[in-house]
Amino acid sequence: MQNFKGKTIIVTGGGRAVLGDGRCGSIGYGIVTAFAKEGANLVITGRNMKKLEDAKKELEQSYGVKVLAIAADVSAGADNRAVVENVVRQTVEAFGGIDVLINSAQASASGVSLADHTTEQFDLALYSGLYAVFYYMQACYPYLKERKGAVINFASGAGLFGNVGQCAYAAAKEGIRGISRVAANEWGKDGINVNVICPLAWTSQLENFQKAYPEAYEKNVHMPPMGHLGDAEKEIGRVCVQLASDDFKYMTGETITLEGGLGLRP
Repeated sequence: MQNFKGKTIIVTGGGRAVLGDGRCGSIGYGIVTAFAKEGANLVITGRNMKKLEDAKKELEQSYGVKVLAIAADVSAGADNRAVVENVVRQTVEAFGGIDVLINSAQASASGVSLADHTTEQFDLALYSGLYAVFYYMQACYPYLKERKGAVINFASGAGLFGNVGQCAYAAAKEGIRGISRVAANEWGKDGINVNVICPLAWTSQLENFQKAYPEAYEKNVHMPPMGHLGDAEKEIGRVCVQLASDDFKYMTGETITLEGGLGLRP
């Protein structure tokens, strides 16, 4: 299928990551792979330029799409508005506009108790997640309004359920859910569809979390009723494709994928 041919998608945290079996090993990379198969122009951002260049090479060679890779790190002490505006400027110069914004980037110090969390660890989660969403949504708004586009933000069950050892991560993700609800109400009149996904996917980060903090992993990660964790491309990425498609333009609300289930709340 080529449903997004000619359309431009920004995905934060879109660098290449793979699992041991070769499948997509991060939600961001799963998303960009799903959209590459639809023929979209892709803009991927992240902190690790090598991962971005690896993704660009793989996607362009495998699917014949155009990929713009831009190093962008929203963090404490940086001129974050300028960082994000640079991404948007390069995107518009390369492709003429923006159809979809997907905020999947997030860093955090998981496995650290609330009592032991440092300010630096708290800032890491809030800046890479919540502040990044804020700046990207503001900067992309005029272009999304022009094309009646879509925003897909990522939250987490960590915030919904209060996962042990994830206080900063949970706070950032709940903030993202809040700002997304406001955008859904404010931007609906502009034809912009805003959704949130709370995924449970098997990723390289989750593999590392399991190895580094086995006790916290056992407390927080529970097998979904379907008997498997989500596939970053086939389940999470394809949900993003569906939410950004014209079929969903009539619905502005919040979409949550959690432990294998999909619930829509318009």
